[in-house]
Amino acid sequence: MHSVGRQDLSRYDAMVNSEHALFIHPVTIFHSILRDSLTSYIQSVMRYSLPQQFVPLPVSPINPCSSPSGFPEPAYELLPPADCWENFCQTSAGSSETLTPSTVSERDDTLTNWENSGNHPAPPPCIHYRHNTTAGPPVTTSLLRPPPVRRATTEFLSPAMLRVTSLLPALLFVLLPGLSRGYFPEERWSPESPLLAPRVVLALVCRNSAHSLPLFLGTIERLNYPKDRIALWVATDHNLDNTTAILRDWLIKVQNYYHYVEWRPEDEPSAFEDEVGPKHWNNLRYEHVMKLRQAALDTAREIWADYLLVVDCDNLLTNQDVLWKLMRENKTIVAPMLESRAAYSNFWCGMTSQGYYKRTPAYMPIRKQERRGCFAVPMVHSTYLVDLRKETSRQLAFYPPHPEYSWTLDDVIVFAYSARMADVQMYVCNKETYGYFPVPMRSHATLQDEAESFLHTHLEIMVKNPPLEPSSFLSLPPKQSNKMGFDEVFMINLVRRSDRRERMQRALYEQELNCKVVAAVDGKALNKSEIESMGIKMLPGYKDPYHGRPLTKGELGCFLSHYNIWKEIADRGLQTSLVIEDDLRFEVFFKRRLQNLLQEVTTHKLDWDLIYIGRKRMQVDHSEKSVPNIHNLVEADYSYWTLGYMLSLQGAQKLLRAKPLTKMLPVDEFLPVMYNKHPVSEYMDHFERRDLRAFSAEPLLVYPTHYTGDPGYISDTETSVVWDNETVKTDWDRAKSRKTQEQEELSFEAQNSDVLQSELENWSKRDEL
Repeated sequence: MHSVGRQDLSRYDAMVNSEHALFIHPVTIFHSILRDSLTSYIQSVMRYSLPQQFVPLPVSPINPCSSPSGFPEPAYELLPPADCWENFCQTSAGSSETLTPSTVSERDDTLTNWENSGNHPAPPPCIHYRHNTTAGPPVTTSLLRPPPVRRATTEFLSPAMLRVTSLLPALLFVLLPGLSRGYFPEERWSPESPLLAPRVVLALVCRNSAHSLPLFLGTIERLNYPKDRIALWVATDHNLDNTTAILRDWLIKVQNYYHYVEWRPEDEPSAFEDEVGPKHWNNLRYEHVMKLRQAALDTAREIWADYLLVVDCDNLLTNQDVLWKLMRENKTIVAPMLESRAAYSNFWCGMTSQGYYKRTPAYMPIRKQERRGCFAVPMVHSTYLVDLRKETSRQLAFYPPHPEYSWTLDDVIVFAYSARMADVQMYVCNKETYGYFPVPMRSHATLQDEAESFLHTHLEIMVKNPPLEPSSFLSLPPKQSNKMGFDEVFMINLVRRSDRRERMQRALYEQELNCKVVAAVDGKALNKSEIESMGIKMLPGYKDPYHGRPLTKGELGCFLSHYNIWKEIADRGLQTSLVIEDDLRFEVFFKRRLQNLLQEVTTHKLDWDLIYIGRKRMQVDHSEKSVPNIHNLVEADYSYWTLGYMLSLQGAQKLLRAKPLTKMLPVDEFLPVMYNKHPVSEYMDHFERRDLRAFSAEPLLVYPTHYTGDPGYISDTETSVVWDNETVKTDWDRAKSRKTQEQEELSFEAQNSDVLQSELENWSKRDEL
């Protein structure tokens, strides 16, 4: 057997073979790499300075049964102490002593006595710890105890050697700057390349989706995942719009980017038998969708895909890393929780014994992300990832239903039952915001209803995120903006709030609304002399109802912004105008509901001056009086906020005639005074004519983007200084600012339940289903 000094130990180096990392002293690792590179003097110094330790020997073929753990144990060779190095035994393979179980204890005793003795006049016999069985080649065994590692002392080293050995760590790090780089070219190697991304089949089943496809396909294009590792499986049929043409154009342009494309269009027929509308789901449609999903699953299995990603064609995956994040969860079926305008989402927390939805206390904490994580649920739908590498995934099926299935025919319930019978648990993850989708429409809804509902989903995304861009491979027709029948639409915005202005302009553009941006008066820029020159005086005795403070400069600037619009309406003789602020969010069907309201008010010749479309109702003890024969309209009671309102020419004239600059108070306090609904009579006594006819939409059409305490909440009115004294700060605790808190819940008696409701209101309710 060759001595250790003549062996090539590089294959046992821990940086080359991690299996030996536990058995090699760190210095030996560097020693084995530099042994043939350093000078003989350095080699000798290293040999004398290295502590006693054990270097793995070449291991013969392993018999796993020889180890109680089932894993091979390493073979060891004992290196003698430094003072015996020159006498280190040179033994050949033929003279190597082989130990049997009967002689192990004898050799162990010899070694232990030698270690425990203080002097080492002669090295012990060279012992190669290798177990030999009666039949077959030698194998290692866990019965053999490797000798303990001992640290060498400095008694054998000269001062020169000590100086050299003290510099060894620095020398080694200089010569080895990285694991994949050596000092000499022949000692360098390239690191292993990363694994390819798993293969994914993206299954799309689209019907009457022309309104959603541009944005939806844009989110698919922007997924942070290699396109050449994605196969597209796309099917469409029974369309009344141009869904087929849009998908065909897109697939032609992107097919070279993706690994594989399977295209299954069906132009005829345009509807199923006994179908009452494009949103109606009958048994024929459920069965057809299940067959398509099963075909996509079969294709994924045939091409050896690792995953199947099912996505509905109106689900907007805004998190570009969603695929990687779902794969990291290592679940057979896992869905990203999708946001909507309601409590509705793409999972169930409960299911009845008949397979129907069941309300549970666990749902809302997950939906509101009060609890974050990945949760086991009985149902996921719309968007989810199936791991086809899992053995149990072979038992999953969309169609036909399981032989024991007896529930209602529904594609999502049938698949959930299949997962249950295969012992596959479904999961939903809400660790982050992954995407958005619209609330499903009722069966009698039209394609226009669905398109406007999807548009609202995009508007909701823009409240806290940048707007989504459509697919770069599609050409879209330009939008045709209008003013919805108003003479003018005013949008108030502070010039320094460019982010709000850009968001509002994009939101109005998406709704095809044309507006005039009005630069708001910045209260912070007003000084005392400018205020006095305009003849502005505060209403005597006014104090903020919550903080007891006088008017702020922010509130002063807000009032002047609205006041200037009233003047423009009167000067231009505008019969009907819409005034909106830049910190609002639109309700679903906003444009159509507002147009319907204006049309009904005009048709029934209602005498009106002001109609709130967004406010905070402050009178919560009793209901407001509904307006006969007009849908969704009540007589306004005491209210806060001026988010949005319709104003007639005579209404603007009444507000100007009151000369509010000489007795100013916040604009949302001034308006209730003018329609004689303010609870503080002392304020109303300063205004002789209080005949403004004010109404309010019910339910409201706009709401604030943020409330007090919300992340991103900013107030330009309350966080300011007192109007006539810049030294008095009014930056109150925002978490305690009650004026901008969300509308408190109304009691049953205070709800405006007798107002006429349109069908659009029923479709826009916020619920889990």
